[in-house]
Amino acid sequence: MANQNIYLEHGSTGLTRFGGQVSEEWLSDLRGTKGIKVYREMRDNDPVIGSILFAIKMLIRQAAWRVELGGDSPADKEAAEFLESCLYDMSMTWHDTLTEILSFLPFGWSYHEIVYKRRLGDSKDPTKRSKHNDGRIGWRKIPIRSQETLLRWVFDEEGGIQAMEQSGPPDYQLRTIPIQKALLFRTEATKNNPEGRSVLRNAYRPWYFKKNIEEIEGIGIERDLAGLPVALVPPEILSPSATDEQKALLSSISAVVTSIRRDSEEGIIFPAEETTDLDGKTAKTGYKLHLLTSGGRRQFDTTEVIQRYEQRMAMTVLADFIMLGHQKTGTHSLGDNKTKMFSVAIGAFLDEIAEVFNAHAIPRLFALNSFPGLTALPELVHGDVESPDLQELGEFIKSMNAAGFEIGKDEELENHLRGAANLPLKPTENRGEVKPTNGEPEETDDPEHADPEDTME
Repeated sequence: MANQNIYLEHGSTGLTRFGGQVSEEWLSDLRGTKGIKVYREMRDNDPVIGSILFAIKMLIRQAAWRVELGGDSPADKEAAEFLESCLYDMSMTWHDTLTEILSFLPFGWSYHEIVYKRRLGDSKDPTKRSKHNDGRIGWRKIPIRSQETLLRWVFDEEGGIQAMEQSGPPDYQLRTIPIQKALLFRTEATKNNPEGRSVLRNAYRPWYFKKNIEEIEGIGIERDLAGLPVALVPPEILSPSATDEQKALLSSISAVVTSIRRDSEEGIIFPAEETTDLDGKTAKTGYKLHLLTSGGRRQFDTTEVIQRYEQRMAMTVLADFIMLGHQKTGTHSLGDNKTKMFSVAIGAFLDEIAEVFNAHAIPRLFALNSFPGLTALPELVHGDVESPDLQELGEFIKSMNAAGFEIGKDEELENHLRGAANLPLKPTENRGEVKPTNGEPEETDDPEHADPEDTME
């Protein structure tokens, strides 16, 4: 009995969910589809957040990717070449696929369906069209299933993620994408939450205040330039007992006052009303309109307040180095340290992408194909997002040589240093070995792999 119990799961992760809806976010404005709309507004409308996400995306896209062999057998080398060819044989390019995957940064998660194909060369059937004609099963595409289309998650009894149910344009039909045929990318997996946590979550509060202050600032500038409209009307039309005609007139005047703008069509015509004084004289003074000026500068410097919130937004993702120079502060060494921290954070995002492919996408792909003699599966590995300082690298090489270490005798190390300096790799007689190419096509005598697009970047 005790031996049977060791296979049972007694506890739960404690994820707050009901009916497939996750309610882990305590702020209702950032929960579910409402939160997705807010994060999209932050991503698309705010220049600071937009520049941060653009920097992350460009750094990740320029990182080199390579395939590492799982073993030394001929089957291992053949499998690595096959995996490499699959990455560059999709209807969407590898970089475009990466761009869609990176949507997990602002939204916290990104769900992608794996679509396979039979590789039968230049076929008219898109499910079989390929650069290769080997009959193997490869990736046709790995498209996103948009966060905005999420209807609910499907969980098993232990809280494991089983599928995503979506309903979206153009037909808004209910569709279920099982996890066995999908890849889920998350910034973090606390409580096995399928929705992760947006990298913009801690930037929401400063973004919210900054947005409202900017709107108030814009309205205040417009009012200071145009003046505050003030309309004087006869007291009777403000009375609760005013007639319907008087109420309609008051409504029209209110619309005029609230819509005054400085433009080429500015100007207002008001009807004059005759009044009679005690001496029986008349005067047309019933309606008046004038502009009330502000009379001076405001007590608060909104520029300083907005900059403070922008800096806090950038700090939440370790990207506050983008503010250096804009505020006439900061040193080169400080900026260098901040960019290194930022690069480390981006490296973690790259690790997440590589781990999901290595743990799920690649094993499923090779389960559909046969490689007799394969000792271990190949893996997808990313390069560094930041180029090394060649001066520091040169000093390191000098120190190594002075210590008696001859780099030229280690071909793998020499090629790594050549690649870091964007120099050609050392020629090798072993053409079957898969090496990083830094985006340059590698020469081969095999016509099947002669296509430059089949070369890893």
